[in-house]
Amino acid sequence: MQYFPLFVDTQSLRVLIIGAGDVASRKLDLLCRTEANIDVIAVDVCQDTLNYVNQERITLEQRPVNDSDITGYDLIYLCTADKRLNERLATIAKEQDIWVNVVDNPKFCRFITPSIVDRGRLQIAISTAGASPVYARELRARLESWLPRSISPLFDFIAQHRQEVQKRLPVFQHRRRFWELFFKRNAERFDDDTLSHYEASFSLQMSRGELLLIDSSTPADLLPLGAMPYLQKIEVTYSKLRVPIELNELLRRDANFRSSFDEHTIEQQLAAGESCLVYGDKVDILRLTEQFPDARYLRPGAF
Repeated sequence: MQYFPLFVDTQSLRVLIIGAGDVASRKLDLLCRTEANIDVIAVDVCQDTLNYVNQERITLEQRPVNDSDITGYDLIYLCTADKRLNERLATIAKEQDIWVNVVDNPKFCRFITPSIVDRGRLQIAISTAGASPVYARELRARLESWLPRSISPLFDFIAQHRQEVQKRLPVFQHRRRFWELFFKRNAERFDDDTLSHYEASFSLQMSRGELLLIDSSTPADLLPLGAMPYLQKIEVTYSKLRVPIELNELLRRDANFRSSFDEHTIEQQLAAGESCLVYGDKVDILRLTEQFPDARYLRPGAF
C-alpha cells in the first residue's frame, strides 16, 4: 500500500494553493467545504476563485509566486501550468516537511486527493493511487446514486444521541449490538420513524451470537459475497493456524484473536451474544459442524 488513507482534522489547518485556474478551482471546491484557512497565490485568476474571494472564504494575492512563499503551511497544492516551477517549489516544500500535491505529477506528490463522496459526517474516499482517476470517478458516481441524501441528517441524529447510548448501555458489546439493531430497523433513512426505531432498539433482547466456520483449504477470495456482513460482526477469531492476511482484511479491525480455545469457550462466547469465527483444518471444522449444527460453514459458492 503506497498511499495510506487517513482523515485530517482541518480546524486551524493552513493551506496554500499556487495557481488559480480551472484545476485549482476544483481543489478549492473541496477545500472550501472544510474548516481550513486557505491562501491562494496566482497571476491569472478564474471567476470561480474570485467568487470565493468575494465570499471572504479565501485570501488571494494576485502576483507571481516566490520561493519564500513556501513556508509556514501544512498543505500546499501546486496547480500552475509550469512543470519546472511546480517541481522546484515541491522540492522546497519537502525540504521543510510540508506535505505537497503537484497536479498531474505523482512523483513529486507527498499526498494525493481522493475522489470523495460527501454525506456530511459520512465521508467516503476513493483512490486508485493515481492509476485511474476516471475509474475512481465512476465508482464515486455509483456510490452517489446508492447513498440517499437523507443519510446526512441521519448521522447528525446519531451523533446527538451517542452520549445517551453510552450512558444507557455502558458495556461496549451491548452498544455495538444496539447500533446493529438500529440500522437493521432504520436502514439509511431519516424520517418520522427514526426516533421510534431508536427507542425500540433499546428494548430488544441480546440474541445468541453466530458461529462461522472456515477451513484452511478455502481461499478468502472464493468466500461467498453473502458472508461479508457476517464476517464484519465477528468479535473473536479462534485459530491454531496462521490466519491468511486476505481473510484478516475481511474482519473487523478491533476483533480479538485467540489461538487457545475449546468447544466450551466457543459456547460461552455465543451464549454471551458474541459472534465467533473458527479457522482450522478441514477435519477440525467438520467436527465443529457436528457439535454446533447451527454454525455457518463458509465454502466457495455455499452460504
